[in-house]
Amino acid sequence: MTEKKIPPARPEEEVTFGDELPVLPIRNAVLFPGAVAPFDVGREKSVALVEDVDNLPGPVIAIFAQRDPQTDDPGYEDLYHVGCAARVLKALKHSSGNYSLILQGLTRIRLESVTQTAPYMRARIRKLDEPHTEDVEAEALAMSLRDIAKQVIQLMPELPREAGSLIDSIQAPGALADLVAANLDAPVEEKAQLVETIDVKERVRKVLRLLTRQLEILKMRERINSQIKEEMGKNQREYVLRQQLKAIKEELGEDDGDQGDLDGLEERIAKTNLPQEAETVAKKQLKRLRTMQVGSAEYTVVRTYLDWILDLPWTHSTPDNLEIAKVREVLDEDHYGLEKVKKRILEYLAVRKLKQDKKGPILCLLGPPGVGKTSLGRSIARSLGRKFHRISLGGVHDEAAIRGHRRTYVGALPGQIIQGMKKSGTVNPVFMMDEIDKIGHDFRGDPSAALLEVLDPEQNNTFADHYLEIPYDLSNVMFIATANVADPIPPPLRDRMEILEIPGYTRREKLAIARRHLLPKQLSEHGLTEQNLEVTDQALELIIDHYTREAGVRSLERQVAAVIRGVAVKVAEGDDKARRVDNEDDLHEFLGAPKYTSEVAERTAETGVATGLAWTSVGGEILFIEATRMYGTGKLQLTGQLGDVMKESAQAALSFVRTNAERYGIPKDFLEKSDLHIHIPAGAMPKDGPSAGVTMFTALVSLLTGVKVRHDVAMTGEITLRGRVLPIGGVKEKVLAAHRAGIKRILLPERNRPDLEEVPKEVVDELQFFFVSRMEQVLEAALESMPQAIPAEEASAEPKAEVARN
Repeated sequence: MTEKKIPPARPEEEVTFGDELPVLPIRNAVLFPGAVAPFDVGREKSVALVEDVDNLPGPVIAIFAQRDPQTDDPGYEDLYHVGCAARVLKALKHSSGNYSLILQGLTRIRLESVTQTAPYMRARIRKLDEPHTEDVEAEALAMSLRDIAKQVIQLMPELPREAGSLIDSIQAPGALADLVAANLDAPVEEKAQLVETIDVKERVRKVLRLLTRQLEILKMRERINSQIKEEMGKNQREYVLRQQLKAIKEELGEDDGDQGDLDGLEERIAKTNLPQEAETVAKKQLKRLRTMQVGSAEYTVVRTYLDWILDLPWTHSTPDNLEIAKVREVLDEDHYGLEKVKKRILEYLAVRKLKQDKKGPILCLLGPPGVGKTSLGRSIARSLGRKFHRISLGGVHDEAAIRGHRRTYVGALPGQIIQGMKKSGTVNPVFMMDEIDKIGHDFRGDPSAALLEVLDPEQNNTFADHYLEIPYDLSNVMFIATANVADPIPPPLRDRMEILEIPGYTRREKLAIARRHLLPKQLSEHGLTEQNLEVTDQALELIIDHYTREAGVRSLERQVAAVIRGVAVKVAEGDDKARRVDNEDDLHEFLGAPKYTSEVAERTAETGVATGLAWTSVGGEILFIEATRMYGTGKLQLTGQLGDVMKESAQAALSFVRTNAERYGIPKDFLEKSDLHIHIPAGAMPKDGPSAGVTMFTALVSLLTGVKVRHDVAMTGEITLRGRVLPIGGVKEKVLAAHRAGIKRILLPERNRPDLEEVPKEVVDELQFFFVSRMEQVLEAALESMPQAIPAEEASAEPKAEVARN
């Protein structure tokens, strides 16, 4: 860089009207009189002018601002016509050939005409004299301008401290206005207007307006900065670190693209066919999300909430398979029997075929363990072509498990209902609620009460989850609950469900299930085929009779699996010959000795023992009721962990025997020097209910008369003190239990005769039923022989003697 020597300039007063000066057009800047400013010169004509400064009478040139900075070779019309005569103080030449000038503004001039355009522009100019103003208004304007300028200087720490002193040193209003205007941050157009304004007062007013606007901008900036500092306060360090982390990720190419992610959420909201209320909430939450810091805890909460809203199925559904014949085929393929449940599903499909907007049914499959309740739900979903989702309610004791937690809690999530709907992905899945009878409740709420809304067809179209807080429609869901017993289910909840009872399987049904389902399944799971192992029907019947005793088929499946495992061991050891399991000896090799044998005949070979029928949560059972007599004072002792109702039945049976003792050949004073003890074995199992009344009565009569009870008979029924036999429940389960135990004769109350329609026909055909309404009928059917009544004269002798003594 070289410095060009500038010849001394002629005095300012030599620039007179009609003088001609070289013209230097400048872009994006305006030069004011009295101002010293640097300019870069690079255009060809401008460089030529600077290089010819040495040949000028004085180093004074005319400076005019360009109207359009894009014009490379401006002419007369391209320049503002009022500019400034300037003295060239210094010219520095760069290696590129360009110059840097330092110019000092001298006075305003007007561009009259262009006299030369090459090698650089020359023009005739006219000096514009500034009018003399020393009145009070001009002084007041200057004072205002000076005060505001000082305020601006205070708000701009980048300005030098001497700027304030410079403002105070200038007294002339016009010069002060030019100085301030030269340092204003204003567009070229506005500065050019200030140069063109000759009137001093008007110029000061214009500068005041521009300066006041800049002061307000600076004050606003100061307020914003202070607000930002207050807001950042505690979070400033975290914010700075996160910004640095973001910059580092961008450099590494690991940017999360949060903004793009939010745009993606907005697209999902637009594409997802949300209900009006859900869409309003989603858009509001997205708007909140855009204003949050990515790393804040609230950002994660709102983002997760939006994801839940968008992931839920609001309108998507799977079409139902309405071909009833095909549905029936799938149900029969998966399960043997269970006609009542299959019939109900086919009825629903038939109605759905006729009425498309039919709401989903709410069923409760009630039955003992192992009868296929849960697998039946999966089969129903497969037959209908719907998605299947299962939740287990066993042990659930918190209402939030159904309705979810509110979002104010850390780690809050929706309840299992909404979670299940998200997993299924459709609005019409088959939703199984397993073990609904085993729901608990504590201080956190009662889940069964929360289920009232879920399982009510009139309410579940606006199900409200605490987390979601948006009504969700569950009316198209097919709810299937399962339970072992109905008693623990609260009555309001039980009232909302259609209960379908699934009793235990008969021997024949178990054989069919084992042949069709269990045996092929276990062979496949153990890597064997029917060529490796053949299990005959006789072997399966032996397993059913002597190795299992249950209402369902779980134990049966385990025993079949044990046989197959034994064969698998031999095959794995190299013994590839085909095996046939047919008789007890074959089973003994794999299963050991039989676990169950019929003990009915052995138990009832003595007097005072009768066989009763009971119903439990695992199906029907037979009960042996034993009665014995000993020396004592007329007390009745009851053991076997009996409930209050069963104890009262024993008292009623004894009272009826005492009332009718003579009729059965029993002395009236049989209790005077005797105690009676009634015991029901399996003492570890609690027992209750009135249906053992007839059995305890029969055992007492057998004990006191010495007549044995038939070994092949079992009975059930409630008794009254008048000798009537009242109906009981669980007939089908009790009859199936008697059939499994080898009973041939069953005594049932007369009013339970219609219940036999639910018992499989093959079971009814193998049993002999006696329907009784009076106690005498029970004894006639149950005892080996009817006891003889005491003659009337013997029965009345003792009372007459008592009357004589009185």
